[in-house]
Amino acid sequence: MSNDIPADARVIIVGGGIVGCSVAYHLTKLGWRDVVLLEQGELAGGTTWHAAGLIGRLRTSNSLTKINKYSAELYASLEAETGVSTGWNQVGSLIVARTQERMTQLYRTAAMAEMFDVEARMIDVDKACDLWPQMNSEGLLGGVWLPHDGKVIPADTTLALAAGARQAVRESSNRSV
Repeated sequence: MSNDIPADARVIIVGGGIVGCSVAYHLTKLGWRDVVLLEQGELAGGTTWHAAGLIGRLRTSNSLTKINKYSAELYASLEAETGVSTGWNQVGSLIVARTQERMTQLYRTAAMAEMFDVEARMIDVDKACDLWPQMNSEGLLGGVWLPHDGKVIPADTTLALAAGARQAVRESSNRSV
């Protein structure tokens, strides 16, 4: 890191949270070398530190689902690339229903997951309790299990993205010389 601000840059990113560091990471992976990220405090020191860090793969559209699937794969591999842990833990997601209407919605969710190539399984109450033994199963009708969802530590993920951006710039500079 440097406190020296260059006189010019191809892009200047304001904010060193997870979004700003992700933009820097992806631009440098595309070969951009003159990327400047400005942060008034510490990286991940703003609102990033209190994000939940849950990474669900399934969203309401195919394009959003593709983004989330990519994010989960990136976060799972980022430590091997950068040496900085994201805290990735593939814990899965469990959604349960207590009404028939909610079960209908979960069947739709599972069908949408299949259409978007996201693994999701309809499960009975016993399986839901096996997956989360602390759950009160009284009145449950069933659920849907998404085994590849996970969680990260958002501040650590931010630092890993920043490390990846710095690494990409160094590697790009070494190739040019």
